[in-house]
Amino acid sequence: MADGGRVTGTAGFAADRTAEVVTREWRLAQVFVEMADTLVEEFDAVDHLQTLSERCVELVDADAAGLMLDDQRGQLRLIAHTDESARLLELVELQQREGPCLDAVATGEVIPNIDLATAGDRWPAFTRAARDVGFGTSHAVPLRLRRQVIGALGLFTVGERRLREDHLAVVQGLADVATIGLLHGRATRDQVALSEQLQAALHSRVLVEQAKGVLSAQAGTTVEVAFALMRTHARRSGQPLTTIARAIVGGRVEAATLQRAAASYEVRRPS
Repeated sequence: MADGGRVTGTAGFAADRTAEVVTREWRLAQVFVEMADTLVEEFDAVDHLQTLSERCVELVDADAAGLMLDDQRGQLRLIAHTDESARLLELVELQQREGPCLDAVATGEVIPNIDLATAGDRWPAFTRAARDVGFGTSHAVPLRLRRQVIGALGLFTVGERRLREDHLAVVQGLADVATIGLLHGRATRDQVALSEQLQAALHSRVLVEQAKGVLSAQAGTTVEVAFALMRTHARRSGQPLTTIARAIVGGRVEAATLQRAAASYEVRRPS
């Protein structure tokens, strides 16, 4: 029924639902293009994988994500995370050598909808740590290209919330696109070059973590806020995240500089 030019009742709900679906599909298309855009002069693998983690949380029913990468020397390393709880949980997984991401790397298979209330026998340390920070469900998706697996993405939800099949397909699709970007970049690389690239990405992650700590201390804020400030500046200034991190650690860029830049970006942004 129409009410003052508005559609109400069942018809209104259907119209809202259709608009929601169209908006989500448009956003999904944008994200796939974003993840495929690796043909840049200075491809930043750390930022690429951080974006993957953030977009997966945005697009599916998850609350946090962490991503680990094979260093091509037989070790998995944490390289991206959306918040501190995910970072700590993935570190537990690596230190205890148990958890869904490790199994996803070993098998190349998706491990979805893990009820952390009943997974204690399989992964006791991981399950205990996950529940301690409030997560009730976990999922692990491999970063793979055909038979080559180079890492895994872990997704975590508060409470017992399962991911639908279409959401799992979205996450695996984004992970596949990100993996292709890492393995190929601007040209097909041989195995030696790939190993060097992944090692550089892991080294960059360490540098970024150091910069987050320095910036957090200078600004008197959380590491999450410090990272957002650093990453925003990198993107808006057109510089790689690693370049900004190196400047912060080296004392050439301070928190006040980034805060002034952020304020100027806001002033220049059209209303």
